[in-house]
Amino acid sequence: MLRRTRIRARAAASAVALAVVLATAVAPAAADGSGQAALRLEAPSTFVMYNADEGAGASNSDFVVPVAVVPGGGPARDVRVVVDASGLAGVAVAAEGGYGNCTGDGPVFTCVYGDLQNGDGESNAPFTLHGVDGVRPGDSGTVTYTATADNASPVTGVTRMTVGGPTLHAPGREGGESGLAPGRAATLTPRFSNDSRFPAERGVALQVGVSDGMTLTPRYGNCFYAGPAPTSAWCTFPTRAAPGAGYRTSAPLVYSVTPPGVLTGEVSYTWSAAPRKPAGHTVRGTGAPLTLVRLPGEGFTDDHGSVDVATTVQADYRPVVSTVRGRVGDTVRVRLGVRNLGPGEPSGSDALGRFEVVPPEGTTVTSVPYSFEGDDGKWACDRPAEPGGAFVCEIGYDPFHEARDGRTTALDFHVRIDRRVPGAQGTVRTYNPYDRTPGNDVAVIPLEASPAPPYRILQEPGAWLAVGAGALAAVALAGLYRRRRTAARDGT
Repeated sequence: MLRRTRIRARAAASAVALAVVLATAVAPAAADGSGQAALRLEAPSTFVMYNADEGAGASNSDFVVPVAVVPGGGPARDVRVVVDASGLAGVAVAAEGGYGNCTGDGPVFTCVYGDLQNGDGESNAPFTLHGVDGVRPGDSGTVTYTATADNASPVTGVTRMTVGGPTLHAPGREGGESGLAPGRAATLTPRFSNDSRFPAERGVALQVGVSDGMTLTPRYGNCFYAGPAPTSAWCTFPTRAAPGAGYRTSAPLVYSVTPPGVLTGEVSYTWSAAPRKPAGHTVRGTGAPLTLVRLPGEGFTDDHGSVDVATTVQADYRPVVSTVRGRVGDTVRVRLGVRNLGPGEPSGSDALGRFEVVPPEGTTVTSVPYSFEGDDGKWACDRPAEPGGAFVCEIGYDPFHEARDGRTTALDFHVRIDRRVPGAQGTVRTYNPYDRTPGNDVAVIPLEASPAPPYRILQEPGAWLAVGAGALAAVALAGLYRRRRTAARDGT
């Protein structure tokens, strides 16, 4: 199947990920009713292919050519785009790539877009770019392309493809911040190293982001923030980061957890030697600007830095239980599970935790049925290896997907009452990594068993054998009694 992506979604993603300016070329639309269509190209006007220090080891398949049909005309038939990469000689090698519907061995590639509806569009990646050795940051070439359709005039476009760099490395994961209370501020000082042979001629840029439920404090004059309560910041520095040197910011970035129910979060950052402000960063800090402090060469190897954040918030789990009630021999439904009392809400299969069920003595769990994506299953929980063990129910797993209802996750356990055991009780025990109130993690499952009705006793295996044996014994006793009566009468 040909892989395609809607133009609006892919173009927006490309604008954010690549930080490029779109160059739009439009063919004039024909009059309504003519059957003619008009095409529009929205490929980037500039594109950074790879960093110079990566050389021949670089590979990039992110360059796309979006084509749209201009609203007001008609649908476009048999849309094709011919891409000429001959202008990249000496700075990159273009090899066949894309989504399976672009062909060519280079430097010319043809991409088949098919029929496009009025006002709609598609996007294709014509090739995979490979780096070459011996280039420097700023070296560039061009790619040209022409979009055609059976019922539309051709549209052409051109993109200048540049070599970026140097690559700036960060320390990767830098431990964590634990016990952060909602509303309390914490800090992070970003660092990087330039381990290439090139200086950062255009200065450097820092981009910092925080996860949902966290915000950055907008305070530095050379930083632009994404709104008044931002989750992202972009800061620029004129420093020509020297080869082999390391740097850190002169002051830390400040962040905090905002809503009361956030359990965990993350702060991450990246560095770039090609400063270009991303879209949406419109609020400039009002304080003194950040600067960079030089450090000995750090030799970092990661493309980002990050800190895990754990808050003081908990997700307090409490068991959901009910009584096993019925007659001996009955199989009854017993609803068991867990209720999250909050205030936090775990996410992710591991964080959701589990509950464990030990059924009361004198009972047998015959199934824990579930439904997932239209398919039914018999056992939602892992069964114990030995009698009397616990059924382990991982509530983040698929069998519990349809059982999760708000903050409650529970299923019907099918339990057979085998015999009456006065005072018998089972248990439900809950677990999750954010529950710091253990006093309510365990609850009992009472057993209220009534005697089996008489008809059920007769249905038990061996019941009729016992009845037959009793009848035979009665007949034998009656015969013995008659013989004794006869013998006694004859003797008188």
